Amino acid sequence: MNTEGTKTLDQGVLVYDGHDSDPTIEGPKFYKRNGYYYIFAPAGGVSTGWQLVLRSKNIYGPYERKVVMDQGSTSINGPHQGAWVDTKTGEHWFLHFQDKEAYGRVVHLQPLKWVNDWPVIGIDKNGDGKGEPVIIYKKPAVGTTDQVRTPPDSDEFNKPSLGLQWQWQANPKEGWAYPTTSGYLKMFAVYNSDSLPNLWTVPNLLAQKFPTSGGFRATTKVKFKPATDGERFGFLVFGMDYAGISVVKRKDGFYLYYISCEGADKGNLPKETILEKIGGNNLTFEVEVKQGGECSFSYTIGDGQASVIPGIFHARPGKWVGAKLGLFYTRKAVTNDGGSAEVDWFRVEAIQ
Repeated sequence: MNTEGTKTLDQGVLVYDGHDSDPTIEGPKFYKRNGYYYIFAPAGGVSTGWQLVLRSKNIYGPYERKVVMDQGSTSINGPHQGAWVDTKTGEHWFLHFQDKEAYGRVVHLQPLKWVNDWPVIGIDKNGDGKGEPVIIYKKPAVGTTDQVRTPPDSDEFNKPSLGLQWQWQANPKEGWAYPTTSGYLKMFAVYNSDSLPNLWTVPNLLAQKFPTSGGFRATTKVKFKPATDGERFGFLVFGMDYAGISVVKRKDGFYLYYISCEGADKGNLPKETILEKIGGNNLTFEVEVKQGGECSFSYTIGDGQASVIPGIFHARPGKWVGAKLGLFYTRKAVTNDGGSAEVDWFRVEAIQ
């Protein structure tokens, strides 16, 4: 490249072909240390691969090859696709992820040491220069003492902005939702064209990733205040398959539906089952997720007893991400004045 980094000056040089030994080699990181050029690159596929390192005294090669970490005897599959980092205290570490299907891509931090100018990542139990990942290890010495913490998940919606756990399915617009000063999230009905076969491409899905690979319960309380027929507020587990509960305004009242869709990413149509017609608009939706992604849904109308929806939904990942817990509000009417839903809180707790 030129010195400004704005264009390439030639066609480049192919320095390594991984087709024979390292299929699906991708995402390389390039470093220089002790006179060697290093290429760190994952190979073998996201869920079944290994961490490859190439080195050479000449930037154009030839490069020596070495697998420096693989799954070994651990439960951490496909440990790769990360980066080497060092600290001010002289420690070396490697960040990578593990693909856990519906539970997403979980980040791991591995110790790294240099042996004969080769990196060894994780723990090398048999001394062959190839490590395997660790589950528990001392934290990096960075001069601070920190407690074990988890990323945020529950939200009482008492702050003027959404928590960092929330993600919109597409670039958000101001008219979709906002946290009010009264302590709830106000979501507005967004026009959903009939040309969309299911919720896969609906942009105003507000969701967060599964918080743990263990068992958990997610519950949300909402007041449904629609303005036009066909408005739908929903709570769901979302991925290439999805399922959940929704409340819909019809001409003769409010109806609760169980919705599900297999192969949503392929454009398949969802299935809808009427649960019951309801008289009130204060609702609580809940899902229990057991290990393995087994989801069971229930709902409560007002201060009544919870009703469990029969059957188990098996969560699936989305594209490049795990399954998500989500809220959405759509409408069919073309109008400037759709209804709203007041989400009082969204709570997540661990279960055995």
